[in-house]
Amino acid sequence: MVGKNCNLELVIDDIRTELAGRPYELVAVAGGWQHRTKKAFSDVIRGAFGTAAGHAEGSKELSQSEALVLMCIAYFQPITRGELSSFFGKEVSRDLIGVLRAQELIASGPRSPQPGAPYTYVTTKTFLSQFGLDTLRQLPDFEALEDAGLLSKEKLLAGDIPAGLGRGGGGGRRRRGRANDRRR
Repeated sequence: MVGKNCNLELVIDDIRTELAGRPYELVAVAGGWQHRTKKAFSDVIRGAFGTAAGHAEGSKELSQSEALVLMCIAYFQPITRGELSSFFGKEVSRDLIGVLRAQELIASGPRSPQPGAPYTYVTTKTFLSQFGLDTLRQLPDFEALEDAGLLSKEKLLAGDIPAGLGRGGGGGRRRRGRANDRRR
């Protein structure tokens, strides 16, 4: 019986034990818990229900530009559209931001202290859920990716997105820097 004095960790462990032989599991995502299909069964279930591989129903694959902007928002949030434009060296359109907002991957953050108090953008719980993250701390460490030669600012600016940066990525530690104090 669940009540005020119960140990939630033990309840979660009991549920996970109960689900051991089933095609789904209980996973910590976006500060809560979700039943998720085990990776070994995902293709069969997608085939049975007609959902596109790798995508939740209702979501669409991100374009290269959308993925790059979303990645920058995730690592450097809160960030303004002007700061994104400075990073890429060209205008980041309101339409592109609108696409990410429509998919509920980003939301408005606090107003920037810059002149004119522009809006900032931050990732959402939907972002965490879509990418299978419990917190932003689970994003791959940006500096470690650079050091390993898997990611570089120059390649990003040239539009060269490394394989695996689509939906469902994640794992590892966060980058040290500006966004550390604003993690969820």
